[in-house]
Amino acid sequence: RSNEYKSYLRFMAMLLFLSFISVTGAFYLPAIAPVNYCKTGEDCQQHSLPVWVNRLDSTESAIPYDYTKFDFCDVDSDAKAPSENLGQVLFGDRYHIAGYKINWLETKECELLCSKSYKKSDANSWSELESLKRIINMNYQQHWVVDNMPVAWCTDDSGGKSVCTTSFPVGCYIDKNGETRSKCESPDKAATEQYYILNHVSLRIEYKQKDDGTGRVVAVKVTPSSRAEDIVNGKRTCSNNGALLLNPEDPNEEVVVPYTYSVEWVRNDNIEWASRWDYLLNSSNEVNVQWYSILNSIIIVLFLSGMVAMILLRTLHRDIARYNQFDPEDPQEEFGWKLIHGDVFRPPRKGMMLCVLVGSGAQVFFMIAITLVISCLGFLYPGNRGFLLTLGVVCYVCLGSPAGYFSARLYKSFGGEKWKTNVLLTAHFIPAIVFSVFFILNLVLWGKGSSSAVPFGTLCGVLALWICVAVPLTFIGAFFGFRKDVLSHPTQTNQIPRHIPPQSFYTKPLPGILMGGVLPVGSVFIQLYFIFNSIWAHQIYYMFWFLFVVFIILTITCAETTILLCYFHLCSEDYHWWWRSFLSSGCTALYFFLYSVYFYCERLQMEGAASLFIFFGYTLIMSIYFFLLTGFVGFWSCYFFINRIYSVVKTD
Repeated sequence: RSNEYKSYLRFMAMLLFLSFISVTGAFYLPAIAPVNYCKTGEDCQQHSLPVWVNRLDSTESAIPYDYTKFDFCDVDSDAKAPSENLGQVLFGDRYHIAGYKINWLETKECELLCSKSYKKSDANSWSELESLKRIINMNYQQHWVVDNMPVAWCTDDSGGKSVCTTSFPVGCYIDKNGETRSKCESPDKAATEQYYILNHVSLRIEYKQKDDGTGRVVAVKVTPSSRAEDIVNGKRTCSNNGALLLNPEDPNEEVVVPYTYSVEWVRNDNIEWASRWDYLLNSSNEVNVQWYSILNSIIIVLFLSGMVAMILLRTLHRDIARYNQFDPEDPQEEFGWKLIHGDVFRPPRKGMMLCVLVGSGAQVFFMIAITLVISCLGFLYPGNRGFLLTLGVVCYVCLGSPAGYFSARLYKSFGGEKWKTNVLLTAHFIPAIVFSVFFILNLVLWGKGSSSAVPFGTLCGVLALWICVAVPLTFIGAFFGFRKDVLSHPTQTNQIPRHIPPQSFYTKPLPGILMGGVLPVGSVFIQLYFIFNSIWAHQIYYMFWFLFVVFIILTITCAETTILLCYFHLCSEDYHWWWRSFLSSGCTALYFFLYSVYFYCERLQMEGAASLFIFFGYTLIMSIYFFLLTGFVGFWSCYFFINRIYSVVKTD
């Protein structure tokens, strides 16, 4: 019967693995093969370049919107949009093909795309105009994609260096003082508020010519501008004769917005197609800052490693040597950490909840490790932020087995008997909390009409992954965890608990826990800026090797900090280390959340209660997983440390 049951489990595991392959195969992997273009009538892959328009977002709001929500030119409703993966849906990406007609090497000047008119007598059209003015006031940005590459807006910084971003503003808002929060300049100086819409775009397409006559796109740059309608001799000229105001002096005047575009082709054989992202990725000094971050983290790790080495090689070695010397004529009284050898492995209170958190931490740890390894191998496309999040969600769902295994193995060593409750809590406790917070956030986004609101069907799909994949895998992992032998400890536990003497201030639970998170967050706080900047300031994050190194540094720092604090507590004859080891390292998440508060107040200019709620709601979810990750590392580091030092000590 046992062999039949094992065969059944192997069969179920194989089915789950095959279902995982089929599910991941359905996710959209962006095309990385180059496309060869040529003129109409010639033989090649493609003759025209479609312009994909994406969401509208802003650093002053956490709520992105779909391009079609506002009164721009109509998109091509007949064209089939690419299937957004789960990560793109969560980021609010919604792709549509705009009506721009761009044929290969066909130059265009002041081509009219469409024209919109607004009258105050027409309540609907005037409401559309007010919506445009509202997103211009909040500095909403457009995101375009051509040839699977973001359209870049390049401007000069204060030092004269060209800085390119993957978005450009809808328009410019000039306050009464003539100041603006965007990079726009006021076309006209006035003492009143002004709203300019950037209704003309000049596209500069750089291409590399091949020997067979075809070409490949190596850069697409846009220069948006505000231009009033100008028709000379029946021909549209798009001359710079004045900007287009959305708030004319006469409120009853009709506002006409012509959307026009120009296309310029520039041959550039100096850029290879494989390196066409370089001008976007190298337009800032982030690489130098990343090296400073790594250096700062390495210094902290070396400092901690030196302290741990000093304790292990000097203090512990001396203590163990003295304790192991048996001299019947000169008996020595035990003190410090040796004195509590009969209580150090006593099961803690609320041991089941600790096992659940440790198991969930194992799931998060392996998920992050696998995701970063895949990212470092170059499988992630820089322009597709959503694929990284999709990969993380799929890995998290499919790593339910480590959660069940670690939780069950630890719970069995505590002598627990309610194994069903343990497995159910491991499979549902953390996911239920995260899903509840996420669902409330999604309700707010639904109410705001945001494009990042997850559709009901996608929400049901996520629930199905959780119930049909993650939960069974957790039960399978728990099955093997309970079948393993109990974790062996080098010392026996006394029947009567030992009295803990009064503790000094720094060895008390709360101060010790708060101190445990300072050094780990200090080793990664610079990297946190780039992560938050990528998520909330909509910047491209591509330096995954740096992130992987910082992840290793964070793991080492959490382990060494927890070992140090654990040793100090044991020396003060406090054997309640189980929960403290997890919470001391997990306290890093508290400082992670506090840094998010600083980032929100100092780096962002978000307005409105909804943006505040969305920002800190998603930050709370990240803090929960960060708490589990660091707590898992600290707990097992402390556990192996204690097993090691007590295994070399002779006890009666």
